Amino acid sequence: MNVRLKPSTADDRLQDVFGAPVVELYETAASADASAAMTRALELRSLLALAEEQVVRVRDRVHDAMAPDRDMCGLSANDLRMDAQWLEAALEARDGYRAALGDLLRTMPSPAQQRRPVQRSQHKVTAPLRTVAAPAPQRAGAAPTPRP
Repeated sequence: MNVRLKPSTADDRLQDVFGAPVVELYETAASADASAAMTRALELRSLLALAEEQVVRVRDRVHDAMAPDRDMCGLSANDLRMDAQWLEAALEARDGYRAALGDLLRTMPSPAQQRRPVQRSQHKVTAPLRTVAAPAPQRAGAAPTPRP
């Protein structure tokens, strides 16, 4: 399945922030009009979706191994230890991607600020400038004299 179609826990927040469903956001991100923040947010969202998929896979594998109707002879401590390590790694990745995406969404400019052209203001002088002629150096324009 395409990562763009995999659900993630950040999808609702992305839709709220950018004002469109995630599938449309990916289409917009592929265009030249996409903001850097949107592109980064969708990259993090893709990584988050993959990490969340791994969490679900390991969780389901452990639940299956521990099901009450399973044969106790098939239970392996080594397999469960490996699944616990895998689950820990997947949870750390998920939490890291979720935190990075949250930080990005919190610190990025609002969509209105992103679209608004930069306005440059020119400062006007409100006080008249005094024109004071600076005295010319004493030897201005004179040929240099040799030094002893």
